[in-house]
Amino acid sequence: MNRPPLLQAPPPTSLPKTIGRILLGTFLVFTGISHLTFARQDFYAQVPKSLPFSEGFTVVASGIAEITLGLSLLFLRRQRIPVGLAAAAFFVAIFPGNIAQYLNHADAFGLDTDAKRFVRLFLQPPLVMWALWSTNAWTWLRGGPPCE
Repeated sequence: MNRPPLLQAPPPTSLPKTIGRILLGTFLVFTGISHLTFARQDFYAQVPKSLPFSEGFTVVASGIAEITLGLSLLFLRRQRIPVGLAAAAFFVAIFPGNIAQYLNHADAFGLDTDAKRFVRLFLQPPLVMWALWSTNAWTWLRGGPPCE
């Protein structure tokens, strides 16, 4: 497979993908801010007990990561493919938190039943795909041209 260089500035992308990238970036900035402010306690419910860090550190660090990724999606258009890969990896990395919330029967974000927490698990893969699609990282991973 002959992929274009990862850090090469990709050509312009489609309007739907640009809108998707902007929406995802905005969502991540908002969610990151909520980690640090009004929803901080709810995020504690998603911190796996097996992590070697405190719940507070994990929530703040993941909030800062989300803000950074969101701003990168919004403003680093020329680096959107590596940013998209990073955002997708982040969504994969935080998935154990959603599993922990389900397994620990932890109420947060209105997820007050096991059924609701279970359904939430299926929302993470679309976030991964959204990050890859809206940045053309999916096309890049397949070895295609960086814009379609």
